[in-house]
Amino acid sequence: MQIILSNVFYQISAKSAPDEMNPFASLTVTYVIGAVASLIFYYVLNKEANIIHEYSKVNWAPFVLGFAIVGLEVGYIYAYKAGWPVSVAQIVQASVLAVILIFVGYLLYHESITWNKIAGIIVCLTGLALININ
Repeated sequence: MQIILSNVFYQISAKSAPDEMNPFASLTVTYVIGAVASLIFYYVLNKEANIIHEYSKVNWAPFVLGFAIVGLEVGYIYAYKAGWPVSVAQIVQASVLAVILIFVGYLLYHESITWNKIAGIIVCLTGLALININ
């Protein structure tokens, strides 16, 4: 439920980003709020919190995730500025992403491609075709 509710607010916020504001400037505010909230939650939810010890465990993933999040968020802001409807942008990206991740799972994590996943790909692609019919 948290993911769904957060995604609803995410999409509303991305769609409502000021048109006259550069998306990257807007994201600097977003990330300051996110960093402060993350730090507060870290200390509130961990009785024996030691942030420096946690940072000693870091690998490449948080760094790449940071760049990926910037790309994701600025991509939505630009899509909405270009006129994409909020009701379509998320569905299109989620469908394409679902299909791509089936192959990523297979290639990187040796997950199987089952008939159910193939059927899911067909459903996603059919859904995309139906959404794009005018």
